[in-house]
Amino acid sequence: MTGSFAFRARAALPLRTALAAGLGRLATRGSRAAGLGRGAVIGGRVILALQPTALADLCRDKVVVLVTGTNGKTTTTCMLARAMNVLAAVACNDTGANMPDGLAAALAADPNAPCAVLEVDENHLPAVLADVTPAMVVLLNLSRDQLDRTGEVRRTERVLRAALAQCSSTVVLANCDDVLVTSAAWGAAIPLWISPGTTWRRDGASCPRCGSAIRETVGHWSCFCGFARPEPRWTVDRGGDLMHAGGLRVPLATSLPGEVNRHNLAFATAAAASLGVPAAAAAAAAGSVREVDGRYRLASYGNHTVRILLAKNPAGWAETLHILGSNAAPAVLAVNARQADGADLSWLWDVNFESLRGRRVVVSGERLMDLSVRLSYGEVAHWIEPDPLEAITRLPPGPVDLVANYTAFRDVTARLPHDQ
Repeated sequence: MTGSFAFRARAALPLRTALAAGLGRLATRGSRAAGLGRGAVIGGRVILALQPTALADLCRDKVVVLVTGTNGKTTTTCMLARAMNVLAAVACNDTGANMPDGLAAALAADPNAPCAVLEVDENHLPAVLADVTPAMVVLLNLSRDQLDRTGEVRRTERVLRAALAQCSSTVVLANCDDVLVTSAAWGAAIPLWISPGTTWRRDGASCPRCGSAIRETVGHWSCFCGFARPEPRWTVDRGGDLMHAGGLRVPLATSLPGEVNRHNLAFATAAAASLGVPAAAAAAAAGSVREVDGRYRLASYGNHTVRILLAKNPAGWAETLHILGSNAAPAVLAVNARQADGADLSWLWDVNFESLRGRRVVVSGERLMDLSVRLSYGEVAHWIEPDPLEAITRLPPGPVDLVANYTAFRDVTARLPHDQ
């Protein structure tokens, strides 16, 4: 699908849904006023408890785009919302509350916006699709994440495959460099393929259709059963700063670090352009995002300037370690294993922490000993300090990279000043 998407006139919400949305907004404000959090979840829980069909009602007559995948959802959602705002006001759950209650709260916060860009947890996408008919689903990537909670990623792929096959009028913008994503979107009625240049291959070494080994050549992959990389409509060049679609050439520039964020920018630009935003304007607007719910921001802490990074699973840590690169700044690594993180930390052994050799490293968080053992086997010199902020104070003055998984990141960002 290309060209402008028609925005429809908004009909009045059903009375029960309107009342539920109003009470949900009150719950959100109350949670914030009481210092209990941002209210992005409790407000939605109130709404859905009072009106189970609220999600469908709140999305009715909106141009809805759902963004899903294992990594990059929040960043791509923020970028795409910024790009779609070129055309119209956008309702967006840009804080990462990506289950149905978070979606309901975001929609209720801006019920009159003609467009909604919503991050959706990949394991909740089928339930959302049962209630909502989006104009587009953006499927970024699929890799292992929280195995004790969600199971193997190939199970997720099969569930998504079945759900997307039922979407007769939805465009599925899908990453054709990712074997599992391609399989999930293979049977979609309106697939739109993008090649962002994804480099993570460890979860797609065998065919999700027949189990045979995937054969890779430069710019292509295939299986003898006939399953193969489709021809992309959108392609990012190897340098990552230019995207092509036929004769169209779109410069990509983002202030966010790393190749992964150029990939996220490419998805946001392609999605917005396919929905009617001029491609250059979409890229410029999406590329203007400088911070994503505290990620990548800089904070002053004593004599240190701390750059805060989030990494939650092997693929995410691989990209984050690439962002750190050869930078000589010390690194504080913080890992928890609460419910929101997943209790299984076996994934630590799939991360190339060896790339940190020679850097000053401090290990922190509630599961610092698990991480310390992994680094010890990787011959990465380090010391331990349970409190990430105390770890920062023990380092020489200057820049520090702080990398944390989900709840450790959340706790640290709440304690650090937001001054830059």
